[in-house]
Amino acid sequence: MADRLTQLQDTINQQADYFCNSVGILQQYASPSKFPGFDRIGTPQQQNQSQEDYAALFATLITRCAKDIDTLIDSLPNEESSVELQVASLTKLEQENQEAADQLEEVVAQGEALLQRIQAALQDIAQSQLDMQNPTAKTVINPCQPLSTNSITNSVNVKLETQNSINIKNLQSTDVLSSAMQIS
Repeated sequence: MADRLTQLQDTINQQADYFCNSVGILQQYASPSKFPGFDRIGTPQQQNQSQEDYAALFATLITRCAKDIDTLIDSLPNEESSVELQVASLTKLEQENQEAADQLEEVVAQGEALLQRIQAALQDIAQSQLDMQNPTAKTVINPCQPLSTNSITNSVNVKLETQNSINIKNLQSTDVLSSAMQIS
C-alpha cells in the first residue's frame, strides 16, 4: 500500500483524467452549432447514449473523486504538530531499535555458546571413536584445533601403523622363543 501522499497524487491524477474525458465526451457528442452564412449539409449522427447520461456519469465520478481528495488531505498531519510528533516518533523508534539490538546480541551470544557445546560434543565423539578403533593408542584430539577428516584419518593411520609394528615385534619374539625351545 502506498503512503498518503502517493495516494493523494494518484487521486489527483485520476481527477484530471475524469476532467479530460468529460471534455472529450462533451466535444464528441455535442450538437453542432449553426453559424450564420455557413450551411452544412449532412445528417446528424445517432447517439448511443444521450448527452445527459454522460454528464451525470462524469459529474458523479468527479464529485466522488473530489471527496476522496478531501479525505486524503484531511488525513495528512498538521504542520504545527509535525515537529513534535516526528521527534516523539523518532525517539520511540530509537528505543525499539536499541531493544532489538540488545535482543540480537543476546541471541548471538546464546548461539555461540551452543556452537561451542556442539563442537565439544563432536570432539568427544571423534575421540571415543578413535579410542574404540585402537584402545592401546594414546592419541588425544586437540580441542583447540578444528576437526577435519584429514586429521582424524592421519591419527587413525598412525595408530594402525603402531599397532601393526607391535604385532610384528610380538610375532618375531614368539618365533625366537619357539626356535630357542626347539634347540633346547
